[in-house]
Amino acid sequence: MASDITVHGRVDDDDRQTTPALERALRVFSTVDTTCTRFVPTSPLMVTNARPDRWHRVPQTLFRAVVEAHLSYQRTHGRFDPRVLQDLLRLGYDGNLAFGDVEAVTPFRSGIRRPLGPWRPRFRGGPHPELHLGGIPIELGGIGKGLAVRWASELLKTERDSFLIEAGGDCAAVGVGPDGGGWRVGVEHPGSASGPLAVLELVDAACATSSTRIRHWRSGDADVHHLIDPRSGASGGQGLLSVTVVADDPADAEVTSKTLFLEGRKDIAAEARRRNIAALWVDTEGRVGESPRLAPHVIWRAA
Repeated sequence: MASDITVHGRVDDDDRQTTPALERALRVFSTVDTTCTRFVPTSPLMVTNARPDRWHRVPQTLFRAVVEAHLSYQRTHGRFDPRVLQDLLRLGYDGNLAFGDVEAVTPFRSGIRRPLGPWRPRFRGGPHPELHLGGIPIELGGIGKGLAVRWASELLKTERDSFLIEAGGDCAAVGVGPDGGGWRVGVEHPGSASGPLAVLELVDAACATSSTRIRHWRSGDADVHHLIDPRSGASGGQGLLSVTVVADDPADAEVTSKTLFLEGRKDIAAEARRRNIAALWVDTEGRVGESPRLAPHVIWRAA
């Protein structure tokens, strides 16, 4: 997931050892990563992707992840669609693409992008679940981290009633923070390291950010990034750098931040208001926008 995993919580003097629930919660991230990564050809996801037109017996983690991805596809009326793996590869985003101080450059791989049509995966549950992807390979980067945060939180709730789990910008805030109020989460500026744009206070809520700050590169003569619009197969969200969303669930927050990002600078404010989303965004001119629904969560804003 290319992210540090952090768990915050109050620790009593007689309770400083790692607990079984915490160990299980942290293992969720490695399980989701190894099972659902697209960067390892032998991962269960990529073995399934190699023949997306066939049934495959898969691990429970992958089965659950694809079920959740399909539910998000239905909930967003196709605005979230994990069938963008081939688009990412066409733009050069494979396991060899590295992000750092020097801008990555890849050749553009031409090809005809046909409309995807409805996504109709098929599922056979049970102790040995089976999965049929519906004919097109998928990637789970748009929901996998949020699901890992969700599932880890569910495990940790068995012995803790107050904690914060954070994984690369996706977080779940359960209960109250150390000072008795909400958990405080800073929203970083995607174009500056000088300090946060805002500080949010969250109680039993989740937060996720979709941003082009790290995963951007040049494909041929075009500046591109990893947030693909499934309607076109191209990088979406024209005029935006980042979108942060507060929601009840971390996976829903991750999906919503991505679909809202794809609205672009022109339409994001109206869409956030229409869908009653708590969101904050930054455009390519450095201007910050905020939906009315976010206001109850904000305790500090940068001047």
